[in-house]
Amino acid sequence: MSTPFLSLRDLKVHFSTEDGVVKAVDGLSFDLEKGKTLGIVGESGSGKSVTNMAILGLHDPRNTTMDGEIVLDGKELISASETELEKLRGNKMSMIFQDALASLSPYHTIGAQIAETYRKHTGSSKKEARDRAIEMLRRVGIPQPDVRVDDYPHQFSGGMRQRAMIAMALVCDPELLIADEPTTALDVTVQAQIMDLLKDLQQEFGTAIIFITHDLGVIADIADDVLVMYGGRCVERGTKKQVLSAPDHPYTLGLLNSMPSLDGPVDVPLSPIPGSPPSLLNPPTGCRFHPRCAFAEKVSGGLCSSEQPKLEVTEGRGSACHLTSDQKRDLFADFAATRHN
Repeated sequence: MSTPFLSLRDLKVHFSTEDGVVKAVDGLSFDLEKGKTLGIVGESGSGKSVTNMAILGLHDPRNTTMDGEIVLDGKELISASETELEKLRGNKMSMIFQDALASLSPYHTIGAQIAETYRKHTGSSKKEARDRAIEMLRRVGIPQPDVRVDDYPHQFSGGMRQRAMIAMALVCDPELLIADEPTTALDVTVQAQIMDLLKDLQQEFGTAIIFITHDLGVIADIADDVLVMYGGRCVERGTKKQVLSAPDHPYTLGLLNSMPSLDGPVDVPLSPIPGSPPSLLNPPTGCRFHPRCAFAEKVSGGLCSSEQPKLEVTEGRGSACHLTSDQKRDLFADFAATRHN
């Protein structure tokens, strides 16, 4: 069995605040191979972005405690120095942020910002870095890249700024690309173009991609495998087909049932998950989803509120839930039928 390119084992990321310790990520494990895309889904505050900022080493060590393992191509990252991480960021691993306008400097041209990243990691000349910036803008579909390279971020449309961010993230041919909701603020046409671009670039470079989103439609388009997070933990994982076609956790089922259906009756109202995500300062005991779960009372002995379910994973497929397989089959089918009939 080959060694995964990226491996997380029991990752914990806790933040110290005036109100107490926020357990933003509380025991997360997964593997990612080169050339594959892992989609991480969940509501805001579930720990998606915190996980990926931890991989990049971007948390402030003054108020952050990290435990567990993050291994990238054989290199352990939690114990790595800031100097070692700086060499890896932008070079071996890179990130596309959600808000391109906020992430790009308004004082420097697009080309200068891409070239700066390239020069830092390769030691190339200004001319070589500028030529590389033009090449990358052309590769991500920016028209007249030799002219637009001297434009500022405000002169680009939202979709073009996001393409420029992708060019900057890929300028050093990173082996790991983290995309943090890169299409959230874009219209569906531009969103589809960005998805196609990432898939094309992945085929060209063989890049491993972590794609963070709350949009299951996007996951259906781009991911190979899916990891569902809730309250700082993984509650379900599997292939895209397994998770989206046959969810094995009530939270995943709730996410799917809160989405509009194009092939169902048009007059059926959406079925949102009741309640709010848990406070990570004082999370619920037992299963963190149990206060919002429609099926918690089906588990005898109050197990959902007293005991944390284990994430049992077999051949990459598993979920953390106290319901039995037979209960899930019956209850989930009834719930889906109520939603779509």
